[in-house]
Amino acid sequence: MLELSDKKSCSGCHACANACPKQCIRMKADAEGFLYPEIDKAQCVDCHLCEKICPILNGACSDPQALQDAYAAYVQDDAVRKSSSSGGIFTLLAEQILGQGGVVFGAALAEDCRSVRHIGIETKEQLSLLRGSKYVQSTIGTTYREAKAFLDAGRPVLFTGTPCQIGGLYAYLRKHYDNLLTQDSLCHGAPSPKVWDSYVQLREQAAGAKAKAVSFRSKVTGWKTYSMVMQFENGTAYSSVHREDPFMKGFLSDLYLRPSCHTCAFKTKQRQADITLADFWGVQNVLPKLDDNQGTSVIWVHSEKGRALFQKIRQQLNCETIEIGQALVYNSAALNSAQEPAGRKRFWAAYQDGFPADAVAQLSKRTFLQRVKRYLSRLKRKIMS
Repeated sequence: MLELSDKKSCSGCHACANACPKQCIRMKADAEGFLYPEIDKAQCVDCHLCEKICPILNGACSDPQALQDAYAAYVQDDAVRKSSSSGGIFTLLAEQILGQGGVVFGAALAEDCRSVRHIGIETKEQLSLLRGSKYVQSTIGTTYREAKAFLDAGRPVLFTGTPCQIGGLYAYLRKHYDNLLTQDSLCHGAPSPKVWDSYVQLREQAAGAKAKAVSFRSKVTGWKTYSMVMQFENGTAYSSVHREDPFMKGFLSDLYLRPSCHTCAFKTKQRQADITLADFWGVQNVLPKLDDNQGTSVIWVHSEKGRALFQKIRQQLNCETIEIGQALVYNSAALNSAQEPAGRKRFWAAYQDGFPADAVAQLSKRTFLQRVKRYLSRLKRKIMS
């Protein structure tokens, strides 16, 4: 029977819940709003399958892909790029799979905007549900089982998610599928669903109406200075550059990430996914001709299947081959877990069923100063060495 001795050892990937033959594992939210497996011991038959498939217990990236091809790119279709968080690459990948009669799985914002869950789509008209970043941990639910059913039926499947969610999918499937393609992202960390829900409530109270749409990465102020934009049913809207938006400040200061994000087992160059997508932060220093502040992506290809899919969309891109190291210089989240800030405990002490905007403002400022001090300390050691 699966026993959690430390919450940092569970990424909430749902592999155990999807695989349990007795379906006696449910994912239950803790006080911080993160989901963890809870086992109904009366129904458990001690098959130990949950232990055998846990990707963290059994080596998160024990079976990585082999390739390290990398590209800087963005789509030539301006409308697709404008509606995407970065360079619009996901849309083209998904359209290829849907065009083959396949199914695409990814994270979608709930209709009330208060949570994020994984869903499967089968038409291009539904792509808008999955497009764009959502800085909330997505609930996988039963989508691993659903993906397996489509794969067993011979349909192509593209499954997208964070590296731990892709790891969970492979752990659950326990076999190779030629008709499966996976795409992960360079993940900073997974913020609390509970915190996001309370933040939406805060914004709804200020607007005097329910939220009807959210963009975590609106480009109304440019790609590099992206904004949080929330629209409400009474026709009003909230918009704030990410550096000033309270939720984004707390997220980027790591105040309410999932505990496992501080010791992430998936921060490695040896990826399990076929393709990794990311923002090409620093593109202005590496490939300035691909920088117009409208979004440029890193496409990191890890497998022959990923390479074949990429070649099908390449003619629709403005694209340059790069060394992956050029992109990782400005994407430290690819390899480094977010450090747990001293302010994390203070945040949760201040949280009382409502988003503590004043506490976030103070704590995020402290976290920034701590990062500056660490940087200066590392720089000093480098100069003295």
